Amino acid sequence: MIKKQDRRLRVGVLGCGPIAQFAHLESCVKAGNADLHAICDAAPDLLARMGATYEPQKMYADYDAMLADPELEAVIVATSDAYHVPMSIKALDAGKHVLCEKPIGTSIEEGEALAEAVKRSGKVLQVGHMKRFDPALEAARDFVRDEIGEVLALKAWYCDSTHRYTNTDAVQPLPVTSKLAKKPGGNPKADLRQYFMLAHGSHLVDTARFLCGEIVAVRARLNERFGAYCWFVEAEFASGTLGHLDLTVAVRMDWHEGFQLYGENGSVIAKTFNPWFFRASEVDIFHEKDATTRKPLGADGHFFRRQLEGLADTVLNGAPMRGANVEDGIASIRAMVAIARSVETGERVELALVSGAV
Repeated sequence: MIKKQDRRLRVGVLGCGPIAQFAHLESCVKAGNADLHAICDAAPDLLARMGATYEPQKMYADYDAMLADPELEAVIVATSDAYHVPMSIKALDAGKHVLCEKPIGTSIEEGEALAEAVKRSGKVLQVGHMKRFDPALEAARDFVRDEIGEVLALKAWYCDSTHRYTNTDAVQPLPVTSKLAKKPGGNPKADLRQYFMLAHGSHLVDTARFLCGEIVAVRARLNERFGAYCWFVEAEFASGTLGHLDLTVAVRMDWHEGFQLYGENGSVIAKTFNPWFFRASEVDIFHEKDATTRKPLGADGHFFRRQLEGLADTVLNGAPMRGANVEDGIASIRAMVAIARSVETGERVELALVSGAV
C-alpha cells in the first residue's frame, strides 16, 4: 500500500467506461499524491455503480457542473477519442489541469488548438502515453540520454495479438457498461487503418520519440492480408539516428512489443508486455566499457498510477514533467499523419510539411 501524502491533487475523472475502470479510477485511489475527488458520466446507472465502488467525494452527471467545483484541481479525460480535445479545452478554460488519454486528437489542427488552450490557461496538460512511466523503459531512456553517446539505430515494434483478449479477459474484471453511455457519432472502427494507427501507432511513435527524440521524416509501406495490417516505417530522427518501426495488428502469436537500440557506448534490448498485465518491460542494458549487462527489475509496473503521480508532482511541487506534454502529443499525431501520407503516395514525407487528419 502506497502511503498517502498530506497534500494531494484533487482529481475528477470524466467518463466511467472501460478505460476509466481498468486504469484511472484505481489510479486515483492508489496514488500517493492524488485523490479521487469527483467522477462524471452522462449515464446515471454507470455513475451510480462507479460511485458506490470507488467512493469519490462528489458525483456529477454534467461536465460543466464538475468543472464549476472550486475544490476540483485536475481532470482525467477518459472518454472516446472524439471528445479528447473539446473536453480538455473546457477543463483548461475552467482553470483545471488535465491528464488526457491518448491520442490527444485525430488531426494536427486539433492538437494545435489544444496547445493554444494550454498556453492561454497556464495550466498543465499531460498526454496519457503511460509507457513513459514503465520503470524499465525509464532506465533505458536514462542510459540513452546519459551514457550511450551517439545512437546509430533503433528498431521498434508494436504487434497486437489475436490472443490478446483471451489473455486480458483472464486477468481483468468484466467492465460495467450502460446502454445510456454517451458515444460519438459514427463508428470509430469503420476505418480500421485510422483506428489501428491511432490506438496502437500512437504508442509506437511515442516510445520511439521517448528514446531517440524528434522524428523529422518517414517512408512507410502498408500490407493488408487476411484481416491483418502491417506498417513498416523507415524513420529519420533529427539526431541522425536511423529508425525502423513495425506496427502490426494482429500477429498470429503472443503479444509482441519491444525494441533494439544500438549506440556508441552500448546497446539496449527490450521486451514489453501487454499493458494490462501491469508488468514492467524486460530490458537488457549493455555497457561496452566493461562488457556487462544491467537488467532493471522495475517492480512497480502500475504505469497509469505512476503517470498520475507524475502529473500531481508537477502541479503540486513544480517538478519537471516526466510524461508527454501537448507538444509531444502533437508530434505523435504529426508522425501518424506523415505515415498515412507516405503509404498513400509511396514517397518520403517530411513531418514539418503535413497537415490534416490521420
